Amino acid sequence: MSDKPAEEPSSHPEVPDDVWEQFARDTERDIRASAPKEPSARAREVTARLKPGKGEEPPGWRTGPAWQEMNGRARRRRRAWAVLGVPLAVAVAVVAMKPSVIPGDPFGKGGKGGKGSPDAVASPLAPETAAPTAAPSAVDPETPTLDRPFAGSPALSWADGAAGIVLPPAKAVGAFSKERVQLALKQTQKLLVDANLNPKTLAGARPAVALSVLDPEQPGMIEELNTSLKTPGKAHDPLHLFSRFDPEDVRLVGDVVKTRGRITFEEGEHSGLLIHTDYTFVYPVVRTNGSTEVTRTIVRRVIDLELLDPARYQVTSGRISVNRYNSDFGNSACDVYDGYFHPEFSSPSASEPTGPEPSGPTTDPYDRSKELGGGENETCGTVSRT
Repeated sequence: MSDKPAEEPSSHPEVPDDVWEQFARDTERDIRASAPKEPSARAREVTARLKPGKGEEPPGWRTGPAWQEMNGRARRRRRAWAVLGVPLAVAVAVVAMKPSVIPGDPFGKGGKGGKGSPDAVASPLAPETAAPTAAPSAVDPETPTLDRPFAGSPALSWADGAAGIVLPPAKAVGAFSKERVQLALKQTQKLLVDANLNPKTLAGARPAVALSVLDPEQPGMIEELNTSLKTPGKAHDPLHLFSRFDPEDVRLVGDVVKTRGRITFEEGEHSGLLIHTDYTFVYPVVRTNGSTEVTRTIVRRVIDLELLDPARYQVTSGRISVNRYNSDFGNSACDVYDGYFHPEFSSPSASEPTGPEPSGPTTDPYDRSKELGGGENETCGTVSRT
């Protein structure tokens, strides 16, 4: 046995010279093959037909800054590949199988409603705490799509659904403790959510939760709402309190309804609690006939709810009453009283009810700075934007 110590195996396997030479030739060939080439006459002819029209070429087309920057990055990548080709190939394979190993969101996909989503807003509006002094500013005109149903709408920066119904801090009012006021505010929130945001209610189902918080002792109120839901008509219209769309005609796009408004409260008459709500809801919808055209219906509701002292009035403890309600609908057919909103699309459909032509003034349905008008003799007007 030789006394010569055994050589430790190299941490890098030896590669024959002919293999390395072949690898170098293949790499050089691949680099030449990937270099940009001047297109042939036929290719230039096809490119000319696919380009934007004359005078409309965007920066970066063939010779602009974007093309030059891209080519520079390609050269740097090729230089790195000559040295790191094998380990880089392994890394690419790992990332392809499991992109989550890269921190952040390098591919810009984002999550639903997240930073990378198409309708994500960098700075959403803070909750509304007082009446606005003007209508929302004009936004760049964009056509809403199935992927971006709020494109071109001021509601893009509004809260999503129930997140926009923010309760004010409770405090004792009149005969009611802070805890009782808090309960009444939560009941108000339940009513607004079920009446305007619940997908089942929007599809025409009975708003059971909203009805459950109302006082059955209030004369005629529950009876009127039940009648309007069962047999809607001009004298009994459920749309005064509930948002509903005919599921045979239209459906909501996605699962987000944009919401903007506020809740305030004060002491009412006879030491009662008066809760004032003023909210606008924006509903993106599409026909159910396969069309991809998206439109929006905008609904503003002002509802005053009241909590009366059961020691002084014949009321149901733990329930609230409706003191006053008013509503305004933007983009729904005039004088159609079947219990559903009927949004109007740019492409008409013979099966959709249209009602008479609007004869009233043009208004901005996103303008929350104005008081809602009242009275049954108001005419149906037009909206300046949807």
